[in-house]
Amino acid sequence: MTGRLRTGTSGFAYPGWAPRFYPPGARGEALLRFYGSRLGTVELNNTFYRQPSPSAVDGWLAATPSDFRFAVKAQRGGSFRSLQVDPTDSVPWLTGPLRRFGERLGTVLFRVPDGVRRSDERLAALLAAWPVDLPIAMEFQDPSWHVDETFAALRGAGAALVATDLPDDPELPTIRRTGPFLYLRLRREDYTADELRAWLDRLEPFLADGLDAYVFFRHDEVGRGAELALELAALAAAGGLA
Repeated sequence: MTGRLRTGTSGFAYPGWAPRFYPPGARGEALLRFYGSRLGTVELNNTFYRQPSPSAVDGWLAATPSDFRFAVKAQRGGSFRSLQVDPTDSVPWLTGPLRRFGERLGTVLFRVPDGVRRSDERLAALLAAWPVDLPIAMEFQDPSWHVDETFAALRGAGAALVATDLPDDPELPTIRRTGPFLYLRLRREDYTADELRAWLDRLEPFLADGLDAYVFFRHDEVGRGAELALELAALAAAGGLA
């Protein structure tokens, strides 16, 4: 069975995307309702700055179809404590509010910022404390983490490794399967049709092997990221990979 490709953007609450993506005059709840009618996933940004309230989660769920999935950025302070201080106490605080998403939670995006260098012991403690039924995708911005020991630890815990394509990096990131799905963050300002096809070609073997993939484009001022998400989804559908 072919895996499912879900495409989206980092955030959705951008009225400036009208009229290029959103209908003119769209505001508030109408933004996510329209977004969810065209794309299958979103990377929630505001959860990185504060824990989501039950009412906020309920509103997001109500505004989107039942097969829509949320990638929730883990709150930054709780993420730091979970990795650097005490995961036993911090992980339950970090993950507790996210249970409200239920099956609509595609994954938790756990970002480890640049300057936080690799520690096999701290990573092992975090992964051991993380709930086994809660999907996690880890993005390591410091290059010290990009070694076989890290990949093996993620693989052993069933955690996905995030592949991030950065604007100033001449090398494309390696796509590695460490968990039950793939997670790509395509952060360049724009991609040509040929570049999107090249990314789809790289994903195709994984999708053909039954692995789902999340692909998120960056936020921009006019909605080009949302257009790119739609274009990649259309290419996948045309190739029988949707």
